[in-house]
Amino acid sequence: MSSPYKRILLKLSGESLLGEQGHGIDGVVLDRYATEIRDVHSEGFEVAIVIGGGNIFRGVKGATAGMDRVQADYMGMLATMINSMALQDALERKGVQTRLVSAIRMEQIAEPYIRRRAVRHLEKGRVVIFGAGTGNPYFTTDTAASLRAIEIEADVILKGTRVDGVYDKDPEKHDDAVRFDRITGDDIIRKNLNVMDLTAFTLCRDNRTPIIVFDMDAPGTLRRVLLGEDVGTTVYWD
Repeated sequence: MSSPYKRILLKLSGESLLGEQGHGIDGVVLDRYATEIRDVHSEGFEVAIVIGGGNIFRGVKGATAGMDRVQADYMGMLATMINSMALQDALERKGVQTRLVSAIRMEQIAEPYIRRRAVRHLEKGRVVIFGAGTGNPYFTTDTAASLRAIEIEADVILKGTRVDGVYDKDPEKHDDAVRFDRITGDDIIRKNLNVMDLTAFTLCRDNRTPIIVFDMDAPGTLRRVLLGEDVGTTVYWD
Protein backbone atom coordinates (compact mmCIF):
# COMPACT_ATOMS: atom_id res chain seq x y z
CA MET A 1 0.00 0.00 0.00
CA SER A 2 1.11 3.54 -0.67
CA SER A 3 1.89 5.45 2.51
CA PRO A 4 4.27 8.21 3.57
CA TYR A 5 5.16 6.12 6.62
CA LYS A 6 6.84 2.80 7.28
CA ARG A 7 7.77 2.68 10.97
CA ILE A 8 5.35 4.27 13.43
CA LEU A 9 5.15 4.89 17.16
CA LEU A 10 1.56 4.67 18.39
CA LYS A 11 0.90 6.45 21.70
CA LEU A 12 -2.25 5.42 23.55
CA SER A 13 -3.50 6.84 26.83
CA GLY A 14 -4.32 4.55 29.69
CA GLU A 15 -7.62 6.38 30.14
CA SER A 16 -8.67 5.28 26.66
CA LEU A 17 -8.88 1.69 27.95
CA LEU A 18 -11.53 2.65 30.47
CA GLY A 19 -14.31 2.56 27.90
CA GLU A 20 -17.59 2.93 29.77
CA GLN A 21 -16.03 1.77 33.02
CA GLY A 22 -14.84 4.00 35.80
CA HIS A 23 -11.65 2.06 36.43
CA GLY A 24 -9.49 -0.67 34.93
CA ILE A 25 -9.54 -2.13 31.42
CA ASP A 26 -12.59 -2.48 29.21
CA GLY A 27 -12.16 -5.72 27.26
CA VAL A 28 -14.25 -4.45 24.35
CA VAL A 29 -12.03 -1.40 23.88
CA LEU A 30 -8.89 -3.51 24.24
CA ASP A 31 -10.08 -5.95 21.58
CA ARG A 32 -11.01 -3.13 19.21
CA TYR A 33 -7.60 -1.50 19.55
CA ALA A 34 -5.88 -4.85 18.98
CA THR A 35 -7.92 -5.35 15.80
CA GLU A 36 -7.00 -1.90 14.49
CA ILE A 37 -3.31 -2.52 15.19
CA ARG A 38 -3.40 -6.01 13.67
CA ASP A 39 -4.97 -4.69 10.49
CA VAL A 40 -2.31 -2.05 9.84
CA HIS A 41 0.49 -4.38 10.91
CA SER A 42 -0.71 -6.97 8.41
CA GLU A 43 -0.23 -4.42 5.65
CA GLY A 44 3.48 -4.17 6.34
CA PHE A 45 3.81 -1.30 8.80
CA GLU A 46 6.40 -1.58 11.56
CA VAL A 47 4.46 -0.79 14.73
CA ALA A 48 5.81 0.26 18.12
CA ILE A 49 3.47 1.22 20.95
CA VAL A 50 3.64 3.20 24.18
CA ILE A 51 0.58 3.11 26.44
CA GLY A 52 -0.03 5.11 29.59
CA GLY A 53 -1.30 3.84 32.92
CA GLY A 54 -3.81 6.51 33.93
CA ASN A 55 -6.72 4.06 34.03
CA ILE A 56 -4.97 2.33 36.94
CA PHE A 57 -2.74 4.91 38.63
CA ARG A 58 -1.31 8.32 37.81
CA GLY A 59 1.90 9.36 39.54
CA VAL A 60 1.10 13.08 39.53
CA LYS A 61 -2.32 12.45 41.06
CA GLY A 62 -0.77 10.27 43.75
CA ALA A 63 1.78 12.96 44.54
CA THR A 64 -0.95 15.59 44.71
CA ALA A 65 -2.71 13.43 47.28
CA GLY A 66 0.39 13.52 49.50
CA MET A 67 2.37 10.52 48.27
CA ASP A 68 6.08 10.85 47.59
CA ARG A 69 6.39 11.86 43.93
CA VAL A 70 9.15 9.39 43.08
CA GLN A 71 7.27 6.50 44.66
CA ALA A 72 4.07 7.55 42.91
CA ASP A 73 5.77 7.77 39.53
CA TYR A 74 7.23 4.28 39.87
CA MET A 75 3.75 3.01 40.68
CA GLY A 76 2.54 4.72 37.50
CA MET A 77 5.25 2.92 35.52
CA LEU A 78 4.04 -0.41 36.88
CA ALA A 79 0.50 0.54 35.80
CA THR A 80 1.76 0.99 32.23
CA MET A 81 3.15 -2.54 32.39
CA ILE A 82 -0.26 -3.94 33.30
CA ASN A 83 -1.82 -2.20 30.29
CA SER A 84 1.07 -3.28 28.07
CA MET A 85 0.66 -6.91 29.12
CA ALA A 86 -3.07 -6.73 28.44
CA LEU A 87 -2.49 -5.28 24.97
CA GLN A 88 0.19 -7.85 24.24
CA ASP A 89 -2.22 -10.65 25.13
CA ALA A 90 -4.99 -9.16 22.99
CA LEU A 91 -2.65 -8.85 19.99
CA GLU A 92 -1.23 -12.33 20.31
CA ARG A 93 -4.71 -13.83 20.53
CA LYS A 94 -5.22 -12.28 17.09
CA GLY A 95 -2.07 -13.92 15.75
CA VAL A 96 0.24 -10.91 15.97
CA GLN A 97 3.79 -11.58 17.14
CA THR A 98 4.77 -9.09 19.81
CA ARG A 99 7.61 -8.23 22.14
CA LEU A 100 7.03 -6.40 25.41
CA VAL A 101 10.11 -4.49 26.55
CA SER A 102 10.46 -2.65 29.82
CA ALA A 103 12.55 0.30 30.94
CA ILE A 104 12.57 -1.30 34.41
CA ARG A 105 14.04 -4.78 34.62
CA MET A 106 11.39 -7.45 35.20
CA GLU A 107 12.64 -10.42 33.20
CA GLN A 108 9.79 -12.76 34.14
CA ILE A 109 7.32 -10.73 32.07
CA ALA A 110 9.28 -8.52 29.67
CA GLU A 111 12.60 -8.05 27.93
CA PRO A 112 14.85 -5.23 29.17
CA TYR A 113 14.84 -2.26 26.82
CA ILE A 114 17.81 -2.42 24.45
CA ARG A 115 17.47 -0.12 21.45
CA ARG A 116 19.20 -2.33 18.90
CA ARG A 117 17.17 -5.35 19.95
CA ALA A 118 13.91 -3.39 19.75
CA VAL A 119 14.76 -2.19 16.24
CA ARG A 120 15.59 -5.75 15.22
CA HIS A 121 12.20 -6.94 16.46
CA LEU A 122 10.52 -4.31 14.30
CA GLU A 123 12.57 -5.32 11.28
CA LYS A 124 11.47 -8.92 11.82
CA GLY A 125 7.82 -7.88 11.73
CA ARG A 126 7.02 -7.97 15.44
CA VAL A 127 4.93 -5.35 17.20
CA VAL A 128 7.04 -3.85 19.99
CA ILE A 129 5.34 -2.51 23.12
CA PHE A 130 7.44 -0.20 25.28
CA GLY A 131 6.45 -0.39 28.93
CA ALA A 132 7.42 1.41 32.16
CA GLY A 133 7.81 4.83 30.54
CA THR A 134 11.41 6.04 30.47
CA GLY A 135 12.21 4.12 33.65
CA ASN A 136 12.69 7.41 35.49
CA PRO A 137 10.37 9.45 37.73
CA TYR A 138 9.21 12.93 36.70
CA PHE A 139 8.78 11.93 33.05
CA THR A 140 5.42 11.25 31.40
CA THR A 141 4.56 8.48 28.96
CA ASP A 142 4.26 11.21 26.31
CA THR A 143 7.95 11.89 26.88
CA ALA A 144 8.63 8.15 26.75
CA ALA A 145 6.79 7.97 23.41
CA SER A 146 8.83 10.85 21.97
CA LEU A 147 12.09 9.39 23.25
CA ARG A 148 11.43 5.89 21.93
CA ALA A 149 10.21 7.21 18.58
CA ILE A 150 13.45 9.11 18.13
CA GLU A 151 15.59 6.19 19.27
CA ILE A 152 14.01 3.72 16.84
CA GLU A 153 13.87 6.36 14.07
CA ALA A 154 10.10 6.19 13.67
CA ASP A 155 8.69 8.18 10.78
CA VAL A 156 5.86 9.63 12.87
CA ILE A 157 4.24 9.59 16.30
CA LEU A 158 0.54 8.77 16.14
CA LYS A 159 -1.27 9.94 19.25
CA GLY A 160 -4.60 8.17 19.61
CA THR A 161 -7.02 10.16 21.76
CA ARG A 162 -10.75 10.51 22.43
CA VAL A 163 -11.06 13.46 20.05
CA ASP A 164 -10.40 13.74 16.33
CA GLY A 165 -7.51 16.19 16.42
CA VAL A 166 -6.16 19.37 17.97
CA TYR A 167 -8.65 22.16 18.69
CA ASP A 168 -8.25 25.78 19.67
CA LYS A 169 -10.13 24.93 22.90
CA ASP A 170 -11.53 21.85 24.57
CA PRO A 171 -14.17 20.44 22.18
CA GLU A 172 -15.77 18.46 25.01
CA LYS A 173 -16.56 21.74 26.78
CA HIS A 174 -16.99 24.22 23.92
CA ASP A 175 -19.34 23.66 20.98
CA ASP A 176 -17.60 26.38 18.96
CA ALA A 177 -14.15 24.77 19.19
CA VAL A 178 -12.29 24.76 15.87
CA ARG A 179 -10.11 21.86 14.75
CA PHE A 180 -6.78 22.39 13.02
CA ASP A 181 -5.94 20.18 10.02
CA ARG A 182 -2.26 21.14 10.28
CA ILE A 183 -0.43 23.24 12.81
CA THR A 184 3.21 23.90 13.59
CA GLY A 185 4.65 22.71 16.87
CA ASP A 186 5.68 26.27 17.67
CA ASP A 187 2.05 27.38 17.31
CA ILE A 188 1.00 24.59 19.67
CA ILE A 189 3.39 25.94 22.28
CA ARG A 190 2.47 29.58 21.62
CA LYS A 191 -1.28 28.89 21.89
CA ASN A 192 -0.70 26.66 24.95
CA LEU A 193 -2.68 23.80 23.42
CA ASN A 194 -2.75 20.53 25.32
CA VAL A 195 -1.15 17.96 23.01
CA MET A 196 1.95 16.72 24.83
CA ASP A 197 3.97 18.00 27.74
CA LEU A 198 6.78 20.43 26.95
CA THR A 199 9.58 17.89 27.43
CA ALA A 200 8.00 15.50 24.94
CA PHE A 201 7.33 18.33 22.53
CA THR A 202 10.88 19.65 22.76
CA LEU A 203 12.28 16.22 21.88
CA CYS A 204 10.06 16.08 18.81
CA ARG A 205 10.98 19.62 17.78
CA ASP A 206 14.71 19.06 18.14
CA ASN A 207 14.51 15.89 16.04
CA ARG A 208 11.87 17.13 13.56
CA THR A 209 9.54 14.25 14.41
CA PRO A 210 5.97 14.85 13.17
CA ILE A 211 2.97 14.07 15.36
CA ILE A 212 -0.53 13.17 14.22
CA VAL A 213 -3.35 13.46 16.75
CA PHE A 214 -6.44 11.44 15.86
CA ASP A 215 -9.48 9.67 17.30
CA MET A 216 -8.44 6.08 18.05
CA ASP A 217 -12.03 5.17 18.92
CA ALA A 218 -13.29 5.81 15.38
CA PRO A 219 -13.09 2.45 13.54
CA GLY A 220 -10.58 2.42 10.68
CA THR A 221 -9.06 5.80 11.49
CA LEU A 222 -5.60 4.41 12.30
CA ARG A 223 -5.41 2.89 8.81
CA ARG A 224 -6.72 6.09 7.20
CA VAL A 225 -4.02 8.11 8.97
CA LEU A 226 -1.33 5.78 7.68
CA LEU A 227 -2.71 6.03 4.16
CA GLY A 228 -2.12 9.77 4.35
CA GLU A 229 -5.81 10.70 4.35
CA ASP A 230 -6.81 14.08 5.74
CA VAL A 231 -7.94 12.97 9.20
CA GLY A 232 -6.83 14.18 12.59
CA THR A 233 -4.33 16.99 13.04
CA THR A 234 -0.76 16.91 11.79
CA VAL A 235 1.76 18.74 13.96
CA TYR A 236 4.81 19.63 11.91
CA TRP A 237 7.98 21.68 12.32
CA ASP A 238 9.04 24.65 10.17
